[in-house]
Amino acid sequence: MDLNELLENTVAGMGFELADLERSAKGRLLRLYIDKPGGVGVDDCAAVSRQVSRVLAVEHVDYERLEVSSPGLDRRLKKERDFVRFAGQRARVRTRVPIDGQRNFTGVVREAGAGTLRLEVDGRVVSLELGNVESARLVPSI
Repeated sequence: MDLNELLENTVAGMGFELADLERSAKGRLLRLYIDKPGGVGVDDCAAVSRQVSRVLAVEHVDYERLEVSSPGLDRRLKKERDFVRFAGQRARVRTRVPIDGQRNFTGVVREAGAGTLRLEVDGRVVSLELGNVESARLVPSI
């Protein structure tokens, strides 16, 4: 079982979603972003940290530091299900390959499915292949 799958299963068993996982270049720092309906509090992060630490020890995963937090208002969107969940919200998307000479798009997520993201940008809908999305984040409304 790979690390991502191990951590997804661990936090899911506690009622959370693993929203994102970052690992430093040398793997010494593990940073988990967890989420659940209604949001995540400090006690939630502490509980997940304790449980994940135990699991990593049992699985002999070598690391120095573990950080657990909520994904924040400008959370990353990585998987198709993230775009589906946040349909109707504004997102900033950067593509790997330009589309009509443009790589950066900011607009409202209209829908996602079958490997495609439909983003409304300045009144027009742009279709982006999810495989071409380099990065995407929600744009918090103020």
